[in-house]
Amino acid sequence: MTEHVLQDKRALVTGASSGLGLAMARALAEAGATVVLTARSAEKLDTTVASLARCGLDVHAQVMDVRDEQSIATAVEEVRQRWGGLDLLVNNAGIGMRTVNPDFLTDPQPFYQVSAAAFRDLIDTNLTGYFLVAQAFMTLFLEQRRGKIVNITMNHATMRRKGFVPYGPSRAGTESLSLIMAEDLREANVDVNMLLPGGATETGMIPKQHKEAIKAQFDLLSPDVMAEPIVFLASDASDGLTGERLIASEFDEWRRQHKH
Repeated sequence: MTEHVLQDKRALVTGASSGLGLAMARALAEAGATVVLTARSAEKLDTTVASLARCGLDVHAQVMDVRDEQSIATAVEEVRQRWGGLDLLVNNAGIGMRTVNPDFLTDPQPFYQVSAAAFRDLIDTNLTGYFLVAQAFMTLFLEQRRGKIVNITMNHATMRRKGFVPYGPSRAGTESLSLIMAEDLREANVDVNMLLPGGATETGMIPKQHKEAIKAQFDLLSPDVMAEPIVFLASDASDGLTGERLIASEFDEWRRQHKH
């Protein structure tokens, strides 16, 4: 993307040191935005940001744990001090089923065998994390009287699939949270939308030992499928669009149907 449609836009992407988060952060920066990438691991984050910066992109690292209110508050204050505000928040940080059951693809585990600790850990990251981050950054959006939030989600099939507790419930919760946030913020001039890849993607969510078997069964999407829709959602072209659920792999068709 050579056209700088996002010149002067400031964006923050959580869970951006790899996978979908990195693909979206890169796309936003290539479109001219200043982008803050957050992740829990400082080492991995710094390496990723340094790599993007070498390409001439305006990117910055911020260590942040989406489960930790103090860590989030520190990030909000850092953004306020550095840029005075924020235009786009992308809630993407999440952990997958492999943290609960490494063999979830070949040997699905029924919900009653999932430990309470594993359930809480994933929900705390994938759902409560979205809530905590959005809540904290609303301070900036309400001060500005404008802003955009994009919550990353997954296919509805994932929410019904055998052996997908607690990942399925975490993303079903994300969608309800997003729709309610959109309604809560309609009068505040803050747009809230959902974005999902539209299929299995080649990210760290898929255990390495199963990756080849998965590739034989499915055409895995590249994380770059998220690039065009996230740039659109960050741009002025999406102003006023809220409560929508965009499927990245079907984005071209969606744009044809919505001459927004």
